Amino acid sequence: MDKLTHLIERAEGLISQLENLLPAKISPVDWQAFAWRWVKQNNQGRLQAVAHPHHIALADIYFVDAQKTQIVRNTQQFLQGFTANNVLLTGARGTGKSSLIKALLTAYAAEGLRLIEVEKHDLVHLPEIVEIIRNRPEKFIIFCDDLTFDANDESYKALKVVLDGSVASASDNMLVYATSNRKNLMPEFMADNLATKHWDGEIRPSDTIEEKTALAERFGLWLSFYAFDQEEYLAICATWLKHFGFEFDAAAHEAALKFTHTRGARSGRVAYQFARDYAGIKQLALSALRQ
Repeated sequence: MDKLTHLIERAEGLISQLENLLPAKISPVDWQAFAWRWVKQNNQGRLQAVAHPHHIALADIYFVDAQKTQIVRNTQQFLQGFTANNVLLTGARGTGKSSLIKALLTAYAAEGLRLIEVEKHDLVHLPEIVEIIRNRPEKFIIFCDDLTFDANDESYKALKVVLDGSVASASDNMLVYATSNRKNLMPEFMADNLATKHWDGEIRPSDTIEEKTALAERFGLWLSFYAFDQEEYLAICATWLKHFGFEFDAAAHEAALKFTHTRGARSGRVAYQFARDYAGIKQLALSALRQ
């Protein structure tokens, strides 16, 4: 009897070990959501619904009207089933690139637009994500924020496959919108240029340079963003300060200039941060007076 009990215990232990080796059950996708992130669960990827998406109005993004017009037009074409392009938004930090994409979800979620945020290190899973959403009725933007690649990073190849298609046809209900602070998404080195060849006076870029510039060229629509000048920066400061319930008077004007000097930049992000800081100081002072 002791031997039988021992065998049963060993069998149960073996079964338990085998169960641990089996892939865990993945939670089903919550298709009632408007936005998702690609996350890892039990060493497997899945779409995790974002419970509280960041709501930004297109009207609250300033001094990028030309870029806004183009990305809105492209998105409307996409939503109506017409041809549209993948979009690369490049340029200065804090000028509204990411906010513009988030604002599209706010504006067009009711028309079926959905957003999937994918981190750079998860780009290798893009083909898997495309297959998950391929037969869905919604229109999906794959959102890749602050996209750049290291010299030895191979994940860009998965992005190239999704942008260009592979043996499988591209999905009609998906576009990639990516932001980057640099137009060339991969680093370039002097050694790359040294490999350039000369044939009868014609300069032929080396294969390395062509490989590194080819990724950005796969985005059909390029939108460039530029640093704001002082007047634009102050105008955004005034708008956000009014949003928080305070006037942009002479004292606020001086404080806004001092704030940007400490940050070394003028951008919409810095203006928003100034307004939050200045309004918080005012709110704290008013609270102290009431006590």
